[in-house]
Amino acid sequence: MWEALGIAIAGLGACFVFDALRAREAATRIAREACKQHGLQFLDDTVQWPRLRFARDAEGIARLRRTFIFEFSDDGIGRRWGSLVMLGSQLESLQLEPYRVA
Repeated sequence: MWEALGIAIAGLGACFVFDALRAREAATRIAREACKQHGLQFLDDTVQWPRLRFARDAEGIARLRRTFIFEFSDDGIGRRWGSLVMLGSQLESLQLEPYRVA
């Protein structure tokens, strides 16, 4: 019985890690595309994952809400912050720190 419980916990952990990696890849792709669309440079080619919570979607289903932060540059010298929030696998919001438009 304990072996089955251990296997089930390991399986759930593996599913969580796989889902987290898939969400991070999607967030990186979304941030890269947003920077390209606004004519910005996406720095470090990655996002960071500072927050994880449960939240309900429009249908009332509990999903994981992940907040990712990333850095971009508007002039190639300075660094600015952006963040994006994903509810499940869907983009919920995207915010960019104010920058100078050329």
